[in-house]
Amino acid sequence: MSFLRLGCLFAAISLSSSVFAAELQSSDIPRHTQIGTGPIPEGSKAAPALPADAKLPSLWLIGDSTVRNGSFGDGTNLNQWGWGAPLVAFFDATKLNVVNRAWGGTSSRSFYEGWYWKLLKPEIKKGDIVMLQFGANDNARASLPGTGDETAGVLHTFGWYLKRYVEEVRAAGATVVICSLTPRKAWTPDGKFVRDNTTHAAWAAQVAKEVNAPFIDLYELIARRYEALGLAKVDALYVPSPTEHLHTGWDGAVVNAECVVAGLKALKDNPLAGFLNERAAAVK
Repeated sequence: MSFLRLGCLFAAISLSSSVFAAELQSSDIPRHTQIGTGPIPEGSKAAPALPADAKLPSLWLIGDSTVRNGSFGDGTNLNQWGWGAPLVAFFDATKLNVVNRAWGGTSSRSFYEGWYWKLLKPEIKKGDIVMLQFGANDNARASLPGTGDETAGVLHTFGWYLKRYVEEVRAAGATVVICSLTPRKAWTPDGKFVRDNTTHAAWAAQVAKEVNAPFIDLYELIARRYEALGLAKVDALYVPSPTEHLHTGWDGAVVNAECVVAGLKALKDNPLAGFLNERAAAVK
């Protein structure tokens, strides 16, 4: 299904906070920001996206399906979308490439050890920004809990992998921004959004503090937004609704992208401040 058809499908639904985001459709997102036209890596169904203008700095997004869903990142997987697609629309494309290199099903470890990072790392240049978010797939088989240097066989801790990304991004002369993972949908009996801030969200925050990297507490920002919207509206953000607990549709992806933008704007030193556009200015 094309971006245009999906844009028509979701055009009538608007649950975002700003007027600009309410008008945002999937057809507004250039396909090249989500999927490439080059060689398809072994074991993949699609080619990774590349910058549209090599002369511009690039914002590289890395993570799992909550950032880029499905093989093609275009909503063809059950109409599910990651926030990395709508996020493109909050930046000035004449100043910055936004390249979504996240991949569904990856963990901090599998992304780092697989073709995903091996192909991306040589593309990162001085002046680029890498925004990372992992955790949804970091179960006991993917990485060890915590942020230390302990190992078990081939496994390192979740935080150890995040630190390797930071080191290698900085070695390329680029800047890293760490996000905590998006929360899974769950409610308390009194209508509060359930939080578990003791695991991957907390470990991402700890790593960001240790390495002195900008940190967006996306986990908490989204939880607060969802509480403001309420259960019924939040159910409609997930696809299929109401049974899905992790993956959002287009409207949910827009809400989550707005939370990313809000988190960026709240940073004391926002490395992307000069690239945000008018739509981003409307996000509170």
